[in-house]
Amino acid sequence: MAKGRELKGRIKSVENTRKITRTMEMVATSKMKRAVDRVVAAKPYARALAEVISSLYSPELAERFPLLRQPAAERTAALVLLTSNRGLAGAFNANLIKEARATLARLEAAGTQVELHVVGKKGLGYFRYVGRAVAVPRTDITDRPTAQDAASLVDALMQRFIDGELDAVYVIGSRFNSVLSTPPTTDRVLPVAPPAAAGGQKDYLLFPSAEAILTELLPSYVRNAVYRALVETVAAEQAARRTAMKNATDNAGEMLTSLRRTYNRARQAQITQEIAEIVGGAAALQG
Repeated sequence: MAKGRELKGRIKSVENTRKITRTMEMVATSKMKRAVDRVVAAKPYARALAEVISSLYSPELAERFPLLRQPAAERTAALVLLTSNRGLAGAFNANLIKEARATLARLEAAGTQVELHVVGKKGLGYFRYVGRAVAVPRTDITDRPTAQDAASLVDALMQRFIDGELDAVYVIGSRFNSVLSTPPTTDRVLPVAPPAAAGGQKDYLLFPSAEAILTELLPSYVRNAVYRALVETVAAEQAARRTAMKNATDNAGEMLTSLRRTYNRARQAQITQEIAEIVGGAAALQG
């Protein structure tokens, strides 16, 4: 019955694995719900910022603001890649790294000197493995990113852009369209592209002045773009992990069905063999 004991051991192992993957699926579902709530909560503020900036923007006013400066050519750029600190999320991190590699290749082919900033252990581990220098590694941002996290990522880059050290800043993350649609995307957050006015130009009573308001709003607009990238990437990560764990649980169920069927057949064959031996022994004694 060695084979039967071996099958029972495998069945027990797969059952334990299925319990773990099912639990991880439930945890990822709960975290995804909270992450999606943060994505939804961030949208009204982003829309309001875009609406005010688009209404205040004018080419004459834009000349006074370094964050609106459109360089003639991108000589230097910073690329901020958002990945996760944990795996078991299917191809989530691999897709983000693939997008980063494609963006790096495109920018460097155009003659741009690219400085790489990486958030998350998965992205950091990959680029260290391939020998690519990482200017700023970050592994301290959790799956509950805050506005302070976004500011810590982009404030120094904003200042370097104002000083003329950088011509552009790109952020690579996942866009959360739905649970099944979370494509990796590359967004240029600097220089600020004036958002298109929605619903026509609005008539505002300005105090103290359009210039003073833009001075405060433009940095907030950039920080908010990075914050939205963070929360959408977290939501996409949890959606990917939920899907991966659900598939693993389903596969474990199918494997259990197959193993139990094999065990039952082996058990039936053993019982048949034992009956045949008993009958054969009885016939021999009678003969």
